[in-house]
Amino acid sequence: MSRNNDLLTDYVARRPVSATWFRRAREVLGGSVGHDLRHFEPIPLYIERGAGSRKWDVDGNEYIDFLGGNGALLLGHAPAEILSAITETVQRGTHFGNDHPLHIEWAELVQRLIPSAERVRFVNSGTEATLLALRLARAFTGHNRILRFEGHFHGWHDDVVHGFHPPFDADGSLGVPPHVRDQMIAIPDGDLNLVELVFSREHDIAAVILEPSGASWGRVPLDPDFLHGLRELTTRHNIPLVFDEVVTGFRFSPGGAQQLYNVVPDLTSLAKIVAGGMPGGAVVGCTEIMSLFDLTGDAHHDRYQRVVHFGTFNASPLAAAAGIAALQRIATGEPTHAANAVTQQLHRAWNKVLGDFGIAGYVYGPCSTIHVYFETDPDRVRDASTPDDLYTTDATRLKSMPAELILEYQRQLRYRGIDIMSSTGGVVSAVHTQQDVEQATDVFTQTIAALLEKNLILTVS
Repeated sequence: MSRNNDLLTDYVARRPVSATWFRRAREVLGGSVGHDLRHFEPIPLYIERGAGSRKWDVDGNEYIDFLGGNGALLLGHAPAEILSAITETVQRGTHFGNDHPLHIEWAELVQRLIPSAERVRFVNSGTEATLLALRLARAFTGHNRILRFEGHFHGWHDDVVHGFHPPFDADGSLGVPPHVRDQMIAIPDGDLNLVELVFSREHDIAAVILEPSGASWGRVPLDPDFLHGLRELTTRHNIPLVFDEVVTGFRFSPGGAQQLYNVVPDLTSLAKIVAGGMPGGAVVGCTEIMSLFDLTGDAHHDRYQRVVHFGTFNASPLAAAAGIAALQRIATGEPTHAANAVTQQLHRAWNKVLGDFGIAGYVYGPCSTIHVYFETDPDRVRDASTPDDLYTTDATRLKSMPAELILEYQRQLRYRGIDIMSSTGGVVSAVHTQQDVEQATDVFTQTIAALLEKNLILTVS
């Protein structure tokens, strides 16, 4: 029996309860899982509890968690202040269908922290947030087309489900009407001259939307100078600039990437951290655009001249309570600083591992994010003298590592007790420790050795 078969056999053997849940899931869940990234071979994870930087599956297997609730848990699992806030609030009711004091307090905190947040409108997810932001931009400008950048992820609604995964010009999903793509313009990021060329040729652009971190929360690095130049161009052409800060909001700084890079957009989409680990999101922006939500009492205006937005669970009491507790702590700056510091330790330690093995690849990522790039093009590796020669900002290259490599990388990590977010990347929380760094580095070392033995990664000669 090969070592890979040994690992798979042992992986399954350690998860008998998970296997039972998976059998049941296949009988009841469309696609057998609740999120495409939760699919995993041979068995998805079924988590029972989390505490701090760790979580445990239904079979008692322990994981250092670099998934962090898909990036939502900057404070780690089950922080005391959030549990206390939820517990206190739930005793008064779970949902009213009305506004409530916590709703306003939550909005005030968001407004205080996020530079672009002159007004706030809560939603229930990042996908809802980008959908509503684009609707606002179209309503404000009277234009229809959206300029986006290849590789940047903005959720799964029809407008944006295409263009984030290579090949970028292919459909992102079945079931989207063909005319939807006519309203989107997708170009590579980083080139201000190309943006200006698009502006000069297209006269129906309602907004420019991007992840200010670069595509997929920094997997494809983006020079902050591009953000400054894009802000100048969009202002000059009177085109709203939308930052998708669903991941970066409150993680890159208490005021998000826009505060860190000192670039204020017209609209911002938020989710994940904003709700303190509960379901929730928001669109925030300048008063002039956000006033499109206003009801005036004028029948014609209220029916035909405003942006309609509903949502049963917008700013639900439990999400608001958790969001307030999380943002009050994040406002101090300490959680962001702590997460960034641990991330830098991981970057250094894991890059040393790659260097010791001579691997053609590198570890990188802005703020509290971790990405690992393995160069699998033999020609590029042959021409490289050091891993620095392999550095790239090519979205297609960075987002097209072989599926077999990514699956085996994730499997090796999970087998040894690490869970990550997507592809080869993860996020770090404020409660990850030096012990986590040391243990994770040991697991990473074993994983690299296994990938090298399987000839899935290359070395720089």
